[in-house]
Amino acid sequence: MSGRGLLEGQVALVTGAGGGIGCGIATRFAQEGAAVVLHCRTAVAAAREAASRIRDSGGRALVLRADLTDEDECRRVVAEAAEWGDGRLTALVNNAGVQPTRELPGMTVAEWRAVVDTNLSSVFACTQAAAEVMRQQDGGGSVTHIASIEASRPAPLHAHYSASKAAVVMHARSAALEYGPFGIRVNTVSPGLIHREGLEEAWPEGVRRWERAAPAGRLGRAEDVGDACVFLASGLASWVTGHDLVVDGGVSARPTW
Repeated sequence: MSGRGLLEGQVALVTGAGGGIGCGIATRFAQEGAAVVLHCRTAVAAAREAASRIRDSGGRALVLRADLTDEDECRRVVAEAAEWGDGRLTALVNNAGVQPTRELPGMTVAEWRAVVDTNLSSVFACTQAAAEVMRQQDGGGSVTHIASIEASRPAPLHAHYSASKAAVVMHARSAALEYGPFGIRVNTVSPGLIHREGLEEAWPEGVRRWERAAPAGRLGRAEDVGDACVFLASGLASWVTGHDLVVDGGVSARPTW
């Protein structure tokens, strides 16, 4: 695998690794030397393909399938990842999430809970399970939640999503306080608009607006998010915890007046 070996010797679990961002994170972790567990729920073929590419490049990878809205499944995935890592789990990236659209006045409690359970409750349960492993090993570990710039900048039809991501940011800060004494760092990465296949065709005006608004002049790439996660899991970030790292090409710096 190409890279600088920033995560050499680490064992990492990336949730939602069958999607574009999760796959990009898992790939970057492997390139930097980590053995990677790729979790998926429905995108099994995509996760297996990513794992195969990692192995073909000389890395180690395992695919685990689970529904992370179930607390027991969260604990099972973490336990199996640690077992595969010979009892160690040094990094967790909570990336699994959903982003449906729904107007707030017509939203049902069931629709609200479906987003909150996937985007927030799974983060709580996976982090709690991973911390139990990390606190018992030398060196502790790192946990990174994938939040969003929508945690502070809401968008129409995304009330449930924005609320869940804002809560993810605050969970990380709270967890940084409580898990810090055990050598566990907890941070968030908040991406802006990330390219995915077919996005330009499905939402051309939105993409054009983003590119005009972003000082960097482009959409983000999954690898951009992966780079941020690699940094936070590496020794370069040994004194970084409770932080929200925004990865949005500078959109958040744009004046709103």
